[in-house]
Amino acid sequence: MNIVGRRKLWFSISILLILPGTIALLVWGLKPGIDFTGGQEMEIAGDIGQSELSELVSKAGAKDITVTTSGGDRLIVRYSDKDAGESQQLRQNISALLKQRNLQETSFSSVGPSVSRDITARALLGVGLASLAILLYVAFAFRNTPPPVSPWSFGATAIIALLHDALFLLGIFAILGHFFDVQVDALFVTAVLTVIGFSVHDTIVVYDRIRENLRRHNKPFEEIVNISINETLARSLNTSITVIIVLLAFFMFGGESIRYFVLALLIGIISGTYSSIFNASPLLVVYNNWKIKKSKGNNKTKGDNKSK
Repeated sequence: MNIVGRRKLWFSISILLILPGTIALLVWGLKPGIDFTGGQEMEIAGDIGQSELSELVSKAGAKDITVTTSGGDRLIVRYSDKDAGESQQLRQNISALLKQRNLQETSFSSVGPSVSRDITARALLGVGLASLAILLYVAFAFRNTPPPVSPWSFGATAIIALLHDALFLLGIFAILGHFFDVQVDALFVTAVLTVIGFSVHDTIVVYDRIRENLRRHNKPFEEIVNISINETLARSLNTSITVIIVLLAFFMFGGESIRYFVLALLIGIISGTYSSIFNASPLLVVYNNWKIKKSKGNNKTKGDNKSK
C-alpha cells in the first residue's frame, strides 16, 4: 500500500474529522462536571424515573441537575449548589423530599469550588507536562537515528499526532456536551492522558521500524517510511482491535458510572490508531521534504550572492 504517497488524502480526512469538533470546542466548550465546578453527587435507590428525580431535586433549589442510571434501581443525581445557599441545608431539603417518595440515599459526595479549581489546574498541568516529557523522551530515544531525519523531528511529529487525537476527543465531547448534556470530570482527564500514551506508543512502533530500515536499506526516505508503515500495519491494527473489543464489552456491560470514560477511550484509541499510521510517519516525510527544499533554496541564495 502506498500510504505515504496518499498523505494529502489522509491529512484531509483528519482535518474533516477534527474541524466540527474544534468549532464546537471554540463555540460551546466542554460541559464541566462537579469535579471542575464544585457541587454534590448522590446515589438514589428506589422506584423513580430519571426525569421525575430531576424534578424532585430541582424543587429543593438545586441547579445544573443531571441524572444518570447506575444499574438496577439506582440513579446518580449530580447538582450544583453555588446559587442555593448552604449546601447542608440543600441536602436536608433533598433528603426530606426523597423520604416522602420512599427513596433511599445510598451514597453522597461533595466537591468544593476550591478543590475543583485545583483539579482543573492540575489536569491542564498534567497534560502539558506529559506532552513535554514525551517530546524529550522520543528525541532522546531516537538520538542515534541515521540521516536524513533528526531525533527532534520524531518527537515533534509524535506530539502533532497525539494533539490530533486529543483535539478530536475533546471536540467529540464538546458536541456530546452541547446536544446530550454529557459532562467531563476527572475520569475524562485520565482518559485523555491514556489516549495520549497509547497514541505515542503506537507511533513509536512505526518510528522504530523506520530507524531499523534506514540502516538496512539504501533507498529514498519516502520509500523507507512507506515500507516501515506496511511492515507494522498488521501489528498496529491487531493490537488496537484487541483493545477496542475489550472496551466495547466495558461500554455495553460496565455500567453507567464508567460509560463515558470508556467511550472516551474508544474514541481516542481509534483516533490514535489512525494518526499513528496515516499522520505521524507521513509528517516525517513532509518535514524531510521541506528541509531538503529549504536547503536547496539556501544554497541557491549563496550561489547567487557569490556570483554577484
